[in-house]
Amino acid sequence: MSGEESLQNQLDNEKDDNNFGYYRPEDFNLSEEDLRSEAEFDELRIEVDPKQTALRIDKFLVDRIPNLSRNRIQEGLKQGHFLVNGLPSKPNYKVAAGDVVMVFMPKPRSTELEAQNIPLDIVFEDDDLMIINKKPGMVVHPGFNNTSGTLVNALVYHFQDLPTSFNGSDKPGLVHRIDKDTSGLLVIAKTEHALTHLSKQFYDHTIERTYNAIVWGVFDEEEEGTVRSMIGRSDSDRRVYTVLEDGATRGKHAITHYKVLKNLRYVSLVECKLETGRTHQIRVHMKHLGHPLFSDAMYGGDKILKGVSTGKYKTFVENNFKICHRQALHARSLGFEHPVTKKWMQFNSEIPQDMKELLRRWEDFLRFG
Repeated sequence: MSGEESLQNQLDNEKDDNNFGYYRPEDFNLSEEDLRSEAEFDELRIEVDPKQTALRIDKFLVDRIPNLSRNRIQEGLKQGHFLVNGLPSKPNYKVAAGDVVMVFMPKPRSTELEAQNIPLDIVFEDDDLMIINKKPGMVVHPGFNNTSGTLVNALVYHFQDLPTSFNGSDKPGLVHRIDKDTSGLLVIAKTEHALTHLSKQFYDHTIERTYNAIVWGVFDEEEEGTVRSMIGRSDSDRRVYTVLEDGATRGKHAITHYKVLKNLRYVSLVECKLETGRTHQIRVHMKHLGHPLFSDAMYGGDKILKGVSTGKYKTFVENNFKICHRQALHARSLGFEHPVTKKWMQFNSEIPQDMKELLRRWEDFLRFG
C-alpha cells in the first residue's frame, strides 16, 4: 500500500466529531488572523458554484489549486489551513453550493525542495543505503511550517537521485521518521530497490528498533512489560495522540515492549523496543503507564511530576529542563536485513550529551542531595 493510499484509508475511516464535517475551532491554535500573518502562505478564496453537486472537499480542491497534490491538500486540511464558511474543514466534508472556501497554503515554489549544506552525521553508507544519527531539533522532512533546515533538505544537497517514497511526495530516501526533538538512528534508501525492500520490513515489523527514554517516576511493580493498545488522535487536542478505549473502531494497533534500565527515585531510564511504529508511540504509551517522558511538553512531562515543587529540588529540576528542553528520547539501535546482501545489519548509537547530563545530575542528586 502506498503512503498516499494509507493516508487516504486513515482519513476515510476517521470517525466524525460532529455531523457537519468540520473540525471544532478549538482543535487548532489558529485563527484566520494568525493564518493571514504567515508570510509564507498564500490566501485563496473559492466560491463554490451554485450548480456544484456534493463532493469531498479534497477532490473538489485538487483540480482548483495548482502545484498541490491531493495528499498535500489532505495534510493541509488536517492542519487547519482550509476554512469552509469560516470553520476548519475535515477531509471528508462535502462542499455544497454556496460554500466559501478560504485556503491558506504555502506559496508554490519553483523548486519544491531546497538543497541546503547541512552537516550530516553518517554512521554507515554503501551503494544501497545510509544510516544517519539525527540530532535533536532537526525536522525530518519539510512541512507546512518547516520548509527548510530539514533532514530532507540536507539529503538533497549531499546526495542526488534519491528515490522518493509516499508516491513521490517530496520525501527522497525516507523509509521511516522520528520526531523533531527525538535524536537517533534513521535508515535512508539510496535506490528504488532498497526503498521497497526496507519499507516492506517496516510494514512486516521485522525491523528491530530500540529507544532509550528518561521518564518520570519509578515502576514500583513490574520493571518490564508490554503495552498493547489502539492509538489515535485525542478528541480534545488533535495535535496529540492517546490510547483509545478497548473496542475502539478508529486508530492503529500499537505494541511497545519496555524494560527499566535504571531507577533514579524521581525518574527512570527505560529501554523501549517497538514492534509497531505509530506516531508518538513511545510518548503515548509511557504517559498511559503514568510515566510521561521527561521534558515532553506535548504530553505533560515538562512539569514536576515526582517530588516536591518547592525549594532546592524545584530549582534542580528546572535546571534539568534547561539542559534537556525536549522529550528525553533517543533512537539508540536499528537492525534490519540488507536489501541486497540479505545479511543482518545492526547499528547502535550513544545516548546524546543532554540525556547523559540528565542522568549524571540525577545520580549526583541522589548521592549528595
